[in-house]
Amino acid sequence: MKELELKYGCNPNQKPSKIYMQDGRELPIKVLCGKPGYINFLDAFNGWQLVKELKEATGIPAATSFKHVSPAGAAVGLPLSETLAKIYWVDDLGELSPLACAYARARGADRMSSFGDFIALSDICDESTAKIIKREVSDGVIAPGYTDEALEILKSKKNGNYNVVEIDPSYVPAPIEHKDVFGITFEQGRNELPINEELLGNVVTANKELSKEAKIDLLISLITLKYTQSNSVCFVKDGQAIGIGAGQQSRVHCTRLAGNKADNWWLRQAPQVMNLPFKEGIGRADRDNAIDNYIGEEYMDVLAEGAWQRVFTEKPAVFSREEKREWLDKMEGVALGSDAFFPFSDNIERAKKSGVSYVAQPGGSVRDDLVIQCCDKYGMVMAFTGIRLFHH
Repeated sequence: MKELELKYGCNPNQKPSKIYMQDGRELPIKVLCGKPGYINFLDAFNGWQLVKELKEATGIPAATSFKHVSPAGAAVGLPLSETLAKIYWVDDLGELSPLACAYARARGADRMSSFGDFIALSDICDESTAKIIKREVSDGVIAPGYTDEALEILKSKKNGNYNVVEIDPSYVPAPIEHKDVFGITFEQGRNELPINEELLGNVVTANKELSKEAKIDLLISLITLKYTQSNSVCFVKDGQAIGIGAGQQSRVHCTRLAGNKADNWWLRQAPQVMNLPFKEGIGRADRDNAIDNYIGEEYMDVLAEGAWQRVFTEKPAVFSREEKREWLDKMEGVALGSDAFFPFSDNIERAKKSGVSYVAQPGGSVRDDLVIQCCDKYGMVMAFTGIRLFHH
């Protein structure tokens, strides 16, 4: 198949639309089910690159949950704790494969953003992973293959219209890429820069202790940023992104956005949230929305009279700002990556509030010394990678 006609482009009025190989080669994909659209394929191809690089960098199966050409979550397949399995709504599925753990983490980190995602998997999709995908609201999945059992499960999703794409894992794109904007063609070399532990060698802070686990988390942050719309910042803990701030004009706004998402991930593990008395039969999306409101500033949207009765069996107590801060102060060991240098130390001050202990950023700001001093004040480890990772 050398080209594939699409229903329309980014919007229904943008026709005609198709994907094809400019050099006349066969497309490196097969559509096994459904009819993916323009944005689906943008998410699929960016997501595939991300998980492929995560697997190569860590040796662990990887998954990402993409929405509107940026990852909502990305992770490698480390085992889930009982707490994580519960907040990701997979505690009833028994033992999960490493790939299933990777997707549970990628999907579960920011469930509000992952709603209606396009999934990318580094390895052949197995039955365990397909069972998680089956129960979530999702547009499609791309993987290097599918077991018979997994394909049967996925083909039954959305009344047989779920988008299932198989990609040739040996496909290598051309070294030069093109993009048309306003009828004008842009050309550049692909960003083939390998992201590995060598990039973490220039530690500029007084504390230079980087554990193996911290290095993996920093690599996950950097690879995730490589495929996130810039400006972007990524918080990672225990093998998964827990907060991604994408597409902001201000660096500190990226950090605040990502930090707030990381905070929400941690707050969902607080006893007050874990023990919320949900009514039987409440849907996943409704539970996610209720939790998001409960831990946010607009908590009365779900606790007001007439509102809580629709979700809970009894009215929960308010999760006060002081209680939330006390819980957030327990979070530590978080890794933070930035796709460009931090121009001010306010980014580090915000990162500290979300438990950041490790930082990787390009360096090169005229205020690098102030950023380093701020890291030293908190005993953080910071590496200057010397590379920028803008993606548009």
